[in-house]
Amino acid sequence: MSPLVPDRTTAPDGPPVRLRRSLGVVDGVAIAASSTAATTSIAIGMGVIATTVGLQAPILLVLAFLPVLGIATAFARLNRSEPNCGSGYTWVGATLGPWPGFLAGWVTLVGSVIFLAYTSAVTGSVVLILAEKTGLHSVAGIALDPTSTAVSTAVGLVVLAAVTALAVTGVRSATRLQFGLLVFEYAVLLVFCTWAMVTGEQQFSLSWFNPFAISSGTAFAQGMVLAVFFFWGWDAAFSVTEETRSPGDSARGGFIALFAMLGLFIFASVAFQREMSLPELIENGPQALPYLGAKLAAEPWASLPLLALMFSAVASVQSSVIPTARGLLAMGRDRTMGPVWTRIHPKYGTPAAGTVIVMSIATAVAVLAMVIPKLSDMLLAAVNAIGLVVALYYGLTALACAVRFRGARRDGLREALLAVGVPAVSGLILLGLGGYLAQSYLTMTDHIELSPDNGWFMLSLPTAIVIGGLAMAAVAKYGRRSPYFTTGRGTDADALELPMDRTAV
Repeated sequence: MSPLVPDRTTAPDGPPVRLRRSLGVVDGVAIAASSTAATTSIAIGMGVIATTVGLQAPILLVLAFLPVLGIATAFARLNRSEPNCGSGYTWVGATLGPWPGFLAGWVTLVGSVIFLAYTSAVTGSVVLILAEKTGLHSVAGIALDPTSTAVSTAVGLVVLAAVTALAVTGVRSATRLQFGLLVFEYAVLLVFCTWAMVTGEQQFSLSWFNPFAISSGTAFAQGMVLAVFFFWGWDAAFSVTEETRSPGDSARGGFIALFAMLGLFIFASVAFQREMSLPELIENGPQALPYLGAKLAAEPWASLPLLALMFSAVASVQSSVIPTARGLLAMGRDRTMGPVWTRIHPKYGTPAAGTVIVMSIATAVAVLAMVIPKLSDMLLAAVNAIGLVVALYYGLTALACAVRFRGARRDGLREALLAVGVPAVSGLILLGLGGYLAQSYLTMTDHIELSPDNGWFMLSLPTAIVIGGLAMAAVAKYGRRSPYFTTGRGTDADALELPMDRTAV
């Protein structure tokens, strides 16, 4: 296949520079697992989901996994047919049309920026808790309050700057660090969750796996969207498909990470509920994991979950900027976004300029989020917004798979199910959940205020993301006159002639 856009990816100066094919299955697992951020999701998510559905988190995580697995099947099939770092943006555009394709790329990019912003606040909060443990409670008259959005964000942005520098130097060096962080955080998480499972005073109940015990349809929909958010990130492995030795390695890495996350999430949710009552889970919110550590162990061991959470947040920030910058690279080379996103560093072979800009935008979003003074409220609003736009992105990509491979119905029942049936049902489930939840938010109140209990506020951010995406699509079509809006297809990844990385192992 030949490229649809004549501009090749180039360095700011000098000869063309390509992304390097240096990654394998293990690297894909590291990127996907780090981007999923299991420890961070468990630490802040168990309290958030308990606020919504009580003690039904275990069954919701199982139910949410099923459509997500169908989405993963769609990603694998599409990636095998057309490997491209634009992933959903490229596949949806070629199959369903350029407008939904651009929207699929846009919502996941903005969602990732929001994730980077609030995870920085989580990282800062953990650093402040550790500072309090050493007796440091204020600096220059400023109270180091880990529940304050402003103070936590300020500290987290320092970490964000350091992660940016590492991401610029290359994916390979980033995955080496992530392996070390993953081993430590998962070891700590498994030890403390096993401890809680064995010694917990709360009686295990099969009712935790009863979805009909959830109070309402709205609570079920919001809980499912939150549970889908738990799994979000496994698809990061597909965003580096042009830096992977074989496109199949991206799929294998994503599936391995996804199943590992399922086991970890169910185990952790049951362990948390064995050790903590529902009021304890709700009260501690984003500090649920540090609270668990303090409840089970004395210092210095009680601080280990804090370190695991900090490492997870750092790894997830680092791994999230990788697919974000590469998604923008795909959009930039199609001229749906500006040419700055296509600049490849001549030494490191990474989209360095795009990485720095993404982190700068995330910093601006984090600063704006300071208007929500309580950290737990800010996190709930951010997680809800990301959950809704991720449901939209996954749903569109799954439907694109079902439409593109609809001819597989003639190849037997198995092929028809894997290529058409499973992706179509999974996509419709997620789109239906998102639509139902949006309608519930719209009708639950008649005014707007900065509160996670206000439906209009909870709906305002994802709505602004979608409207902003449509506006940017109009700019790309009528202003930049991108050929993507004529053909619906992105630049052919195979046409980039990517060289092997001499430092690959």
